[in-house]
Amino acid sequence: MKINLAIISLFLTGVIFLISFPHQAFAANNFNTDYHVTYTIDQNGMAHAVVNGTLANTTSQYYATSYTIQLGFDTISNVKAQDTGGPITPQVSKNSSGYIIALHFNSQALGLGNKQQFTITFDTPTLAHHYGRIWEIDIPGISNPQDFSTFVVELKTPPSFGQPAYIKPQEAGNDLVFDKQTLGKSGISLAYGNTQVYNFHLIYHLRNTNLYPSTTQIALPPSTNYQDVSITNIDPQPSNVVEDKDGNWLAQYHLSSIQSMDVNVSGNVVIHLTPKEDPMTPEQLSDYIKPQEYWESNNPEIAQLANQLQTPQAIYTYVSNKLHYDFSRVTSNKPRLGAVGALQDPNSAVCLEFTDLFIAIARAAHIPAREVDGFAYTDNPQQRPISQEKDVLHVWPEYYNSQKQTWIMVDPTWGSTTGGVDYFNTLDFDHFAFDIRGESSVYPIPAGGYNYTSTPVSKDIQVEFSTTVPSETPVFSLDSTIPAVTIAGLPITGNVVIKNNGSTYVPSQILYLMTNQLTPQTQTLETSGVPPFGYLDVPVSFNSTNPLIDTQANYTIKIAGISKQEQTESKLFFLTPVGISVVIFVLIFIVGIGILQKRR
Repeated sequence: MKINLAIISLFLTGVIFLISFPHQAFAANNFNTDYHVTYTIDQNGMAHAVVNGTLANTTSQYYATSYTIQLGFDTISNVKAQDTGGPITPQVSKNSSGYIIALHFNSQALGLGNKQQFTITFDTPTLAHHYGRIWEIDIPGISNPQDFSTFVVELKTPPSFGQPAYIKPQEAGNDLVFDKQTLGKSGISLAYGNTQVYNFHLIYHLRNTNLYPSTTQIALPPSTNYQDVSITNIDPQPSNVVEDKDGNWLAQYHLSSIQSMDVNVSGNVVIHLTPKEDPMTPEQLSDYIKPQEYWESNNPEIAQLANQLQTPQAIYTYVSNKLHYDFSRVTSNKPRLGAVGALQDPNSAVCLEFTDLFIAIARAAHIPAREVDGFAYTDNPQQRPISQEKDVLHVWPEYYNSQKQTWIMVDPTWGSTTGGVDYFNTLDFDHFAFDIRGESSVYPIPAGGYNYTSTPVSKDIQVEFSTTVPSETPVFSLDSTIPAVTIAGLPITGNVVIKNNGSTYVPSQILYLMTNQLTPQTQTLETSGVPPFGYLDVPVSFNSTNPLIDTQANYTIKIAGISKQEQTESKLFFLTPVGISVVIFVLIFIVGIGILQKRR
């Protein structure tokens, strides 16, 4: 008995293969289906696909006469086909899902164990994508692997791509040959390149509605263990930029009464795949296991889940499977549910709920965790959704790995919406942090959240790919506020001022303060880091000098190979400007009293 069309279906992320038989069970019982697909990518990203298929008869009663394949690619060209009998003229038609290719075999394979072999080739530009400095390749997965005896995909890339920066899942080998177990339903994701670079321009809208002056802060994108940020321009410039405990860069502004101000910030960021070490003490990490609003780690249900799951990966898997992304909330203004609310309504989650639930369970399991807000590049909002249409924002968690001594970013939201792509063991080059929330679950506010109008008219976030890696180095200057003249017999105090004059972060360093005439003669102080456009006051002091003599002293400030020499002088009280002023005042007072008494 001959068989016409269909049905073994293979759903891919971007491509669908379809062999039509009356019932899938019928197809599986009467044919063994084997595939070997080879994708050859050229240096421009064009993929040449070769699909070698085999239908082996498992009975002597049935054989196939025709074959249909559904491709989900947006664009294909140069479609050709053949079987053992020679070339086949494929019938190609477009539908809403992509392209249908129909084949009628030249000859039939009759009898038990005989095989119908065929080959289809085509070209497509939609398998590989070049973004900035990174090539990304997504090999589709299989929705029904049980219908195939074997399914092998082989990937060939040009030498100019180099070695893959990552292959997801981790079980996939570096030989770029993948079987159906490795492909799974989510497929294989690869990236080529070392770093990604973005240029950004951000607008912050500030307003003081009070009748008195106020001070406010805005969060600039900071350098982290995953990214190096350069701030090339801030207009208007802030009074200072400080770093908080979470590593955020907070630019400070003073607003007068009833004042509005738009702050424009430009810069670039280099994204790394592997995080740098970020050693922290148990005392520092203790703040990241405390309950917070939306991170209800002390809730009994959350605590029970933490006791069951225990590890970051188990928590990630649970959250990715438990919650379901609610696309209707992307454009709505529904309130944040928090971790407990997400458990109560798992079908109404967006990235905030995925993040809140991960953090709450992790903290309940005594795993330090916090929130990262920022930009995430996506070319497929259905699989990798973002939270806002106007300003493309995303939220994801990170946890502290004590063994690796660093924070590890993960994305359970995209792990869920992509159908299981691994965003736990390896993230990607697409996540750009705008701020970090650990001390608080609601502060600071990331770029894109500083618009006080109900109907905003401007796009406040502009992020573009760049192919140029910036080469800025930290540039800073030293100054001292130690008085040039002090009072003998009193301690000498002041500040060493480290001013960041460049566009990159000045990391924490060792400051040396040296002198021969004062004590202590050598001081060693550890400074904190200084963000671009910021300065840091480092308090310093010398011991009291001899109150009976004048003392002149030279001292040297040295940090990171830069030194500055200054001078201070301790004088007897009545010889200092303050002492002279006091003496003059006393004399004037005595003379005045004498005059008054004489008049009386």
